[in-house]
Order: sequence, then structure tokens, then C-alpha cells
Amino acid sequence: MQFFTKVDIHPFSRKISHSDKILSMGSCFAENIACKLSDAKFRITSSPTGILFNPESIASALDRYASEKSEIAKTEIFSNGDLWSHYDFHSSFSDGDIESAWEKMQEALKKGSQALKESKVIIITFGTAWVYRLIENGKVVANCHKQPQRLFRKELLCVEHITKRYVELLHGILSQKQVIFTISPVRHLGDGLEQNSLSKAILRVAIETICQNCSNAQYFPSYEIVMDELRDYRFYTEDMAHPSPVAVNYIWERFSEVAFSQEQRELITQIERIKRASEHRPFNPQSDSHRKFCNKMKDEIERLCKAHPYLDLSKETEEFNRWSIY
Repeated sequence: MQFFTKVDIHPFSRKISHSDKILSMGSCFAENIACKLSDAKFRITSSPTGILFNPESIASALDRYASEKSEIAKTEIFSNGDLWSHYDFHSSFSDGDIESAWEKMQEALKKGSQALKESKVIIITFGTAWVYRLIENGKVVANCHKQPQRLFRKELLCVEHITKRYVELLHGILSQKQVIFTISPVRHLGDGLEQNSLSKAILRVAIETICQNCSNAQYFPSYEIVMDELRDYRFYTEDMAHPSPVAVNYIWERFSEVAFSQEQRELITQIERIKRASEHRPFNPQSDSHRKFCNKMKDEIERLCKAHPYLDLSKETEEFNRWSIY
């Protein structure tokens, strides 16, 4: 007897491998999947300019990464109390010194530009269709930086706008990329449950239309997995908005089923075993048995990296070296 409805996920037409460089952008849920990919030793760049919740801000960031002149003018940075901030950047890039803030933002843009140029796979996670526009110039901001509400106008992006924006991107700067869209299962409770549902529905219809018009676009149903498969508050953190670690792990399992080949999944399993072994702390690090174990693991890493030259297991090798000196 089956006690839940399992989401039917179409396998990716092109599987992701460790030879691919990946760029992940979008909401805080995008960070969860990016961490899983990083842990599995994929070469991934995640959210170069910080978490971005709405489709327009993600698209603007992609345009900026692709621009030959991606530098930001210092006049774009504004004083936010004791900090200098930029409406296109996460607050983690803010700084008490304008020069330091500008330098951090410039470095982030360089990182994003390089990642966009080199990555074969782009993962884009939409969080909300609600946006805030500056009344002064009509620009959608990625972060309000706790500025007075009177400076902004809140509005809901429409399906047509999102679709047009991304079809142009996928036929333009993303035309040679494999683009995977997801919708964040994070519930934006600040908008209210009804408005959150409306927002997610708009995002889902927009992505479906994009995928119908762009052969290099695919959708992964992380939102539906949480809403329909897990479907229980025990799969949320205490704030009742963010998926719990158990939920994130389950989504990663479902992603692995369709995104990776059988050979790639077996490689990920080997990597996970090596990582766990490197994190283990022995009761007697000076014993011969432990030194032999460390040498055995180093030999295994060497064989694995020789067969898969894109793998970087230097951190794990360093750990085994550290313990084998006793």
C-alpha cells in the first residue's frame, strides 16, 4: 500500500557530470542544492552576488555577468545607515567603508562573469513573483536593505513578462547552456498564504511556457516534491517556512535520480564514503591500523582522481595526511 503520491519526474535529457561547471542562482533554497552539489565535489559557483528571490533580479544579474562592462559605478552604492549597500546585491556585500563595499561587489561580478562564461549548466531557482520597485526610477531591487517602505512600490510580475524575459535569455546569452529551472518550496509567509500561492502559480506557469519555447530548458519539481510527496509540517524547520534538512536530503535524492547517470551516482557514493572517512576521528591515531587505513584511503583517492581528473579531493587527502603523521 502506498501512503503518498509520488511526483513523476522526467529524466534530464542531458545528464550532469563532474566534468561540467555549474552556476546556481536564485533563492535561499538554491543554496541548499548548491551545497549538496559542492559536497559531491561538483565544480559549482553559487549565487555570486548573493541570494536573489525574484525572476527579474536573477535575469538582471545574468545580464550584468554577460556584459563586457560589468563594473558598477560607485554612485550606484548608497549609504544605508552605517553601511554602504547596493540594491542589486545581498546585504552580505554591504560594508562600513564604501571602497571595501565596492571592491567586494566588483569581485563578485568578476566571479559571476567567469562562472557564466565557463559553466555548461545553469540552475535557476525562482522564489517569488512579488517584487519591489524603486518609485524614483522604476527599477526592481534584489534587496530593499531595510530602507523606508515609501521608497518602493510592491507589485506582482506577470507570466508574460517573466516568459518574455527568459526566452530572450535562453535564445541569447544562455543559448549554449543547459538551464534547469526550479521553484523554491520556501513559503513566503510575509506575503500571506493566499498571495504566496498566487506567486508560486505564476512562477510555475511561466517556467512551463519557457520550457515549451526553449529546448535547452528543463524543470525540476522541487516545489511539488515538498507540497505533494512530503506534505507535512515535520518536513519544515521551526519557522514553518523553510524545508528541513531531511526534506532537503530527500529532494537531493530525487534530483540525483534524474540528473545523474548510474555511473555518476556510483561515483558520488564513493566520494561520500571518502568524505565520511576523512571526517572520522580515531580513538588511537597513532596505531598502525589507523596509519594503514589512512594510506589505503589516500591510494583510493589517487586512483579515483586519476580516473576522474576533474575531482578535487585535496581537502580529504590533507586530512588523511594529518592523521598519518602520528
